[in-house]
Amino acid sequence: MQSVAENKKYDNIAEYIIYMYQMEDLIRSYQGNPDEIKTFIVEKYPVSEADKNKIAEWYLTLLDQMKTQGILEKGHLEELNSLVSELAQIHWGQLKTDPKYFEAYSKAKPFIIDAVMQADGQDLGNEIQICLNGVYGLLLCRLLGRKVSDEQLKSAEAYGDILSTLSYHYQVKDTISKN
Repeated sequence: MQSVAENKKYDNIAEYIIYMYQMEDLIRSYQGNPDEIKTFIVEKYPVSEADKNKIAEWYLTLLDQMKTQGILEKGHLEELNSLVSELAQIHWGQLKTDPKYFEAYSKAKPFIIDAVMQADGQDLGNEIQICLNGVYGLLLCRLLGRKVSDEQLKSAEAYGDILSTLSYHYQVKDTISKN
C-alpha cells in the first residue's frame, strides 16, 4: 500500500490525493475498526504474511493519523489539504502565465460554477478542491455501479485536464526543489 501511494505521490499528485481520499473512505467504511481493517482489507491481498504485516501497518498508521486529526467521520488528512493548497497556488500562477492552461480552465469553469451553485452555500473549498471532488465523485459512482451522466463525464474530463497539468507542474517544481 505504501509503495502504491508513494508511486502515485511521485508520478501524479492529483491521483495520489484522490487515492488517499479513497483510502480515508475505506477506513471510514469500517468505522476505523483495526480488526475489521485487517480482516476485510489486509487479509484479501494475495501477498506474503510479511507483506500483509507491512500493509496492515500502513493502514493502521493512516487510521491513527485520521483519529489524531479528528477526521474519522469526515474531512481529509492535513497533508492532503496542504497538497490541495499547493496545487491551488500553482493553479493561480498558471492562470496568469499560461494561455493553454487558461483555456483548459475556461472549459472547466462552468462546471466549477455549477458545483458551487448546487452546493447551496456549503463550502466546497477552492477550485482545485472542487475539481478533485468532481473526479473522485465520478470514481465513486463507477465503484458503486451508479449511472454516470454525460454532464458528469464532461465535468470530470475538464477537471482532469486541469489536474493533470497541475500535477505536471507540481512534479517539475518538486524535482527542482530537490536539486
